[in-house]
Amino acid sequence: MRNLEKVMGGIWHGAARFRAIGHVLASICVVATANSLLTTAVSLDLSNPAIDGGIVQLLLTAFPIGFLGGCLSARFFVSRLGHERAFLTVTLLAAFAACGYMLTETPWAWFWLRLINGFAIATLFVISESWINLYADPKSRGAYFSLYMLMTSLATLFGQLLIQAAGPHSPYLFLIVLGVILSGLFYAHFVGGRWPVLPLPPPIEGTSNAASAHRYGILQLASLAPVTVAAVFQAGMTNMNVYTMTPIFGERVGLDAASSVTLVTVFSIGGMLAQAPAGWLSDRMDRRLLLFLQGIVTVCLCAAVAWPGTHSLALLYGLFFVYGAVALTIYPVGIAYANSQLDGRHMVSASGCLLLIYSVGNIMTPGIAAGLMERFAPQALFLLLGGGALVVTIAAVFNLLRQPSVGVKPCLASGGSE
Repeated sequence: MRNLEKVMGGIWHGAARFRAIGHVLASICVVATANSLLTTAVSLDLSNPAIDGGIVQLLLTAFPIGFLGGCLSARFFVSRLGHERAFLTVTLLAAFAACGYMLTETPWAWFWLRLINGFAIATLFVISESWINLYADPKSRGAYFSLYMLMTSLATLFGQLLIQAAGPHSPYLFLIVLGVILSGLFYAHFVGGRWPVLPLPPPIEGTSNAASAHRYGILQLASLAPVTVAAVFQAGMTNMNVYTMTPIFGERVGLDAASSVTLVTVFSIGGMLAQAPAGWLSDRMDRRLLLFLQGIVTVCLCAAVAWPGTHSLALLYGLFFVYGAVALTIYPVGIAYANSQLDGRHMVSASGCLLLIYSVGNIMTPGIAAGLMERFAPQALFLLLGGGALVVTIAAVFNLLRQPSVGVKPCLASGGSE
């Protein structure tokens, strides 16, 4: 009887924590929906053949540069304002940037608007992921992160559906972006209520305060889990290039704008539907082996899309759906593997480092992809993306072959107060 009461109490406590985090995830989903819509709207404008290729590369680079800046400065915002107020402040900044697209089409102005947009989105992601990592206990961290990934996948899908509902060439796309951001801001501040207070961290035996505050850097992450570093870099290059370059790819292979948006939509649906199965698998098999299989399959799918010859539209939709299901689940599996190797006190700094790696993937590859597509063929985009997946495969093999790290501990409870 006591065991039953203990189990029921645990279920009730877990359900209460899930209810508490629900409005936080909903706020993230709404704001990320606006970003998905904005990314595709800008890409549709840049797919115009009359726009110089150099300008396209410059504007594509602006967002990841801003994203990198957001990763580097997010800790400052959180330390000064706390997670909740930092989230609201940066969302308001994103709303101001969205206004600019309706006021001017000057390339230099769009460069700065894209940079501000990248800065805001990266900051929001760091705020959200670090808060979730601090709020969750060791047993629920994977579940919360899966919910977070589901919300971002839904946001991507909702953004594409809004594009299709309004029409790819609608003059009101940027106005819709502004409306979605403001609705997310209104919900986060007036409807959802205050974010739950973060729990205080329990003392960790054998460590000093200085050790607990130690920042976990990129070199430590690369030494501990090279497959995670490769997976996060691959996710950065995949997400940025698929969502920004697919409309340009579609235009150059003879697809209309609606079909190009549908390609991004089915890619997003595949990723969304695969999140839960991938999470279930990652808890039941060696995550390094799962990442190896995901890398191999992704390489094959990229090669299939880039295969010489003309694909039917139905086949392209199918390939993009499966590609999204596999490629968009590499990131959470890689993060879960890193989390299983880290002490809880390192999770916040590790989260920032991983997003920094993600932003490097954002920055390095769009310009390269645009140049390869301009010089060779539109399909060169997927040869580049397949190369990123190949790096994940090689890193997974390396992690599988070497001996497990000595002295690695599973995640411990972590947290802090606002």
